[in-house]
Amino acid sequence: MEFALSAEQQAIREAIARICAQFDADYWLAKDRAGEFPHELHQALARDGWLGIAMPEAYGGAGLGITEAAVMLQTIAESGAGFSGASAVHMNIFGLNPVVVFGTDAQKRRMLPPLIAGREKACFAVTEPNTGLNTTRLKTRAVRAGGRYILSGQKVWISTAQVAEKMLVLARTTPIEECRKPADGLTLFYTDLDRRYVEVQEIDKMGRAAVDTNQVFIDGLPVPAEDRLGEEGKGFDCILHGMNPERILIAAESVGLGRAALARATQYAKERVVFDRPIGQNQGIQHPLAECWMELEAANLMVFKAASLYDGGQPCGAEANAAKYLAGEACFKTCQQALMTHGGFGYAKEYHVERYLRESLIGRIAPITPQLILCFIAEKVLGLPKSY
Repeated sequence: MEFALSAEQQAIREAIARICAQFDADYWLAKDRAGEFPHELHQALARDGWLGIAMPEAYGGAGLGITEAAVMLQTIAESGAGFSGASAVHMNIFGLNPVVVFGTDAQKRRMLPPLIAGREKACFAVTEPNTGLNTTRLKTRAVRAGGRYILSGQKVWISTAQVAEKMLVLARTTPIEECRKPADGLTLFYTDLDRRYVEVQEIDKMGRAAVDTNQVFIDGLPVPAEDRLGEEGKGFDCILHGMNPERILIAAESVGLGRAALARATQYAKERVVFDRPIGQNQGIQHPLAECWMELEAANLMVFKAASLYDGGQPCGAEANAAKYLAGEACFKTCQQALMTHGGFGYAKEYHVERYLRESLIGRIAPITPQLILCFIAEKVLGLPKSY
């Protein structure tokens, strides 16, 4: 049983850290204030080939696993970029997994290289205003018309839709009342985000302003049949292949953000002198920060256990969900404690920890709430009756 990063994984961590060192805390503060996408980081990672870390080598990727992707995204978040940096490239890692698993060779050759090279960006359009996490009840329709489908409907909480050229979108091709089970009749497409037929409205939100989040209105979008992934009506099965990696990567990013906050709080506690002594000498400051370190490290072990299981082709649903839960809670607690350690200065943007606290909520809320994870563990692991 090995708990340390391999030499290759450590080299990835060091290489990503060197890139991130070009973008300091003031860069991220400026991006947060302006609400601007971090194109510079995205392109720096693309130039060095990192956007395809978990994509097959045959299509320009590195052919590595979710473990290595978790190392990469955790390092980005830990650099101080937080979710503003990690979310800028997150979709590249997990979002196009359905293309890798279900796409034809022709689709992979057409769809993957531009994303890996950084020439295109994509968004993940599944969630809808009136269905939330009840994905089988989504309302967006795709109607076959000759050699294409016509899509209409609404999506919400869609990240990077302001800057994306492509869209991975799930739609219903068969009315639910005609299906044997609710998960049937859904179809997945990877297609152009054609703004003649798609209106994107940004949501003014609490944190991570550098990466946009949107409502998307689709009105008669024509989608070529060759943009369909997998079989018609089997799209729900396709997106399931991206869910565990998404949870693992969000968890890795949460640990990274928590570590960034802990590092700032610890440094401040060493330097801030009150009543003729550094505040870090007081156990009331020391003990909460020590607890945060332990909880982040424990969550991190679950992150990489889940990643290792996934890369080994083993079931990892419980571990991926547990990692996401533990990391999200530990990150939030740490960011809150970092702000409190700074006292009144923690409320000032120039100290950066208030931005970390705002971003930490993402890891708790998305892509699934703590409560639903608890329900999942209770039912699937403990064997308790389904509660919803």
